[in-house]
Amino acid sequence: MKESSTEVINEGPIVNHQDVKLKIGHFLKVYGPGLIVMLADTDAGCLITAAQSGAQWGYAMVLPQLLLIPILYAAQEMTVRLGIVTQQGHGELIRQHFGKGWAWLSAGTLGISAVGALLTEFIGIAGVGELFGVSKWLTIPAATILLIGVAFCGSYHHVEKIGVMIGLAELAFLVAMFMAKPQPSDFLQGLTTVPWKNSSYLYLVAANVGAVIMPWMIFYQQGAVIDKHLSKKDIPKEKHDTLVGTLLTQGIMIMFVVTFAATVGVVGHHVSLGSVSDLATAISPYIGSKPAKIFTGLSLMGGSLVAALVVALAGTWGVTEVLNWRHSLNERLNKSNVGFYTIYCLAHIIGAVIVLMNIDLVDIAVSVEVMNALLLPIVLGFLLMLEAKALPKEYRMHGLYRFFVTSACLVVMIFGMYMVGPTLGIW
Repeated sequence: MKESSTEVINEGPIVNHQDVKLKIGHFLKVYGPGLIVMLADTDAGCLITAAQSGAQWGYAMVLPQLLLIPILYAAQEMTVRLGIVTQQGHGELIRQHFGKGWAWLSAGTLGISAVGALLTEFIGIAGVGELFGVSKWLTIPAATILLIGVAFCGSYHHVEKIGVMIGLAELAFLVAMFMAKPQPSDFLQGLTTVPWKNSSYLYLVAANVGAVIMPWMIFYQQGAVIDKHLSKKDIPKEKHDTLVGTLLTQGIMIMFVVTFAATVGVVGHHVSLGSVSDLATAISPYIGSKPAKIFTGLSLMGGSLVAALVVALAGTWGVTEVLNWRHSLNERLNKSNVGFYTIYCLAHIIGAVIVLMNIDLVDIAVSVEVMNALLLPIVLGFLLMLEAKALPKEYRMHGLYRFFVTSACLVVMIFGMYMVGPTLGIW
């Protein structure tokens, strides 16, 4: 009896172990595109915007971040179905269903937006280096070499793995948040405070909307699920991947809002928060100078590097799709895909050179904000139309979900356009 009992006990773990290995294998095969694109979403510009929000409006800026979770997920979830079902990139689908003219408009604006976003990332990288006394003439070239080298790893899977590992450095700021000792009572009060009549508050909300939903994210994730060879049976898992990434990126944004709300926001000093150094300096009196530098530096370096990688790939995929060139990271450099790798490399080199040349970046930053605001309605509009036109009926949205997603996209478009006026000083 004892021998029989022992056999049953020993067999159980073997079967479970095999099941676990299969589940982990499937997890690694499917998960990634949603996670990396969401980690890239919290880049230097986004994190600085979140910090400004917390410093100026305290915990009142947490609620907008929570409300953006379903909107962000809905937009990216559409790219998952479009990419996997059609096996075509966003630019390809626009060219196929709306013609070359609209495709070129989409690719051109995406390209300009991507270069502009890359400038922001390189400025963030330079800022982190200078925070520790390292010249941008060392950090920018080193980052450029790293980012270009990653693309030549030989497969999308390797690029994705490296990107996710770098991006997870953003979570270091969680320690800073706990060190800031946010008060739960103030947090809960902030959730019920919505000063919607204040134009300054609305503008920052619009800035957060623009900081969370980026046009290049749509191009990236649609291209990524194709390059990862995901099939229709993987759609549910990839939706989970996107949801986890959405919760993670918004969690990081909320970390920054809460940290600055619990420190600078409580004191009520309207300090200037426009750079990496400004962020570290602002929270230094509350958590210490060294921790402030380390946690701010790690978070913004991780966000800037993964965003630079994703933005460059999104722009490259978008342009080469419209040109109908070969555009896969799974193929090593050869005559047929030299255009793809050339555009990817040039995007990084141009961004790095502009930052190193000390050109007046204020005007460029303003132009990038306006471009993103103008591009967002175009990209979301195409996304909704493609979802209704390019997908078979069984893969389209239906009923209340379709109504919610369409309404949410329209709200985002309106907020995006709202940013154009104040940014240009029109109103």
